[in-house]
Amino acid sequence: MSYPPLHITFLGTGTSSGVPMIACNCAVCHSTDPKDKRLRSSLLVQSGQTTLVIDTGPDFRQQMLTYAVKKLDAIAITHAHKDHIAGLDDVRAYNYFQQKPMELYATQASQERIKMEFDYAFSDLKISGVPSVNLHQINEQQPFTVGDLKIVPVPVWHMRMPVLGFRLGDFTYITDANRIDEPSKEKIKGSKILVLNALRHKTHLSHFTLKEAIALADELGIPQVYFTHISHQMGFHQEVEATLAPGRNLAYDGLEISV
Repeated sequence: MSYPPLHITFLGTGTSSGVPMIACNCAVCHSTDPKDKRLRSSLLVQSGQTTLVIDTGPDFRQQMLTYAVKKLDAIAITHAHKDHIAGLDDVRAYNYFQQKPMELYATQASQERIKMEFDYAFSDLKISGVPSVNLHQINEQQPFTVGDLKIVPVPVWHMRMPVLGFRLGDFTYITDANRIDEPSKEKIKGSKILVLNALRHKTHLSHFTLKEAIALADELGIPQVYFTHISHQMGFHQEVEATLAPGRNLAYDGLEISV
């Protein structure tokens, strides 16, 4: 069975504070290069039939408007940190225009956090205008299907927090990780394109550094890797990009690729 061609758009490639960071006077935060402007990390996946967003961070509304996403079939959540779920309320617009709940895929732990953060959406007392979602529980050991997309969960570690990456055909997306166990590495191997988080150069307790991310990509033998979830501490996009080997690139907001 062949996998449908995918069109991927990077909606955001920044870490939790975004770039520029509020009140920061560093040179990167004052850069005029559009590639140094990073909204919170999120991804748009489009096949011939299905439109999927991975993570709805605080910039979700802006991202949907910027890239004119008129139709959205489903959302998949990697984990329930605020920079990956805070924009979920804005599915209300899709509820209105599509006249149905949004299909939301997340682990049980992420669902519990979402229900706490957006308790009004799950109240027995139904109030007009609140977001409407159908929750689908992801079993991290089992693939699931959204439209014509078969999605393989890839469990990774964000310090001690379990986080999901997702593999769709020859494409794998991983954010917020600093350790990947061997069974998950096996799920990634064979991907033609890997998106992997690389926060900065200096060691961090819960994210890969650029050096660590490059080493992992090389270990797995992935021909094309894009690094995401980038902080202002990484440096200027163009300067860092110039140091990278072929097939190793910093992602940036608005980058579009086909798989």
